[in-house]
Amino acid sequence: MFKVALKGSTVKSNPPKLQRQASAQLPTHWGNFNMLAYATSPDDLTPHVAMVHEKFDPSKPVLVRIHSECMTGDLFGSHRCDCGEQLDQSLHLAAERGGVVIYLRQEGRGIGLINKLKAYNLQDQGLNTADANTHLGFEVDARQYDLAVEIMKDLGIRQIHLLTNNPEKLEAIEHSDIEIVSRVPLVIPPRNENRAYLETKRALMGHLLNW
Repeated sequence: MFKVALKGSTVKSNPPKLQRQASAQLPTHWGNFNMLAYATSPDDLTPHVAMVHEKFDPSKPVLVRIHSECMTGDLFGSHRCDCGEQLDQSLHLAAERGGVVIYLRQEGRGIGLINKLKAYNLQDQGLNTADANTHLGFEVDARQYDLAVEIMKDLGIRQIHLLTNNPEKLEAIEHSDIEIVSRVPLVIPPRNENRAYLETKRALMGHLLNW
């Protein structure tokens, strides 16, 4: 089993109970997926999503990407981060390996879009991505991964190849009963617009970036 040093959990001990609310087949340019929407209520307008490839087989270790929402990168192609490119590569690899991409609605590392845009303005004034969050009164990374564990359990997943560069994600899943068989790195070359941001994530947040 892949092991990391544990510094604390980002999986809640008593997580809220998600339910699978709806699903539909979704043909994409990466391949054919089943999109599943998870929420605590059918009235939730922003459910979490699992993109499950048609070759998914939970009896074997599954390639899993836990991706937090980034409207600016995922939808509008922002170069301030590499999130959109990570999502694209994750869906490509999931299609190759019968994997799953879990899309959590945790915009801006958990602080929401409005505060994320405020943090961008602070970064333009010279603060790094970590200091911008704390200046606004937030944690450097406020995300939780208990909901991803719930989704994996609903899908019958017990062993995973975790597609991530984030050691906190590894640490969080190690606190659950999902076994991490291996870590699969996401290799995205930096751009001029996001190099300083990514170097901060590597230096201050421990992200495993090898470029």
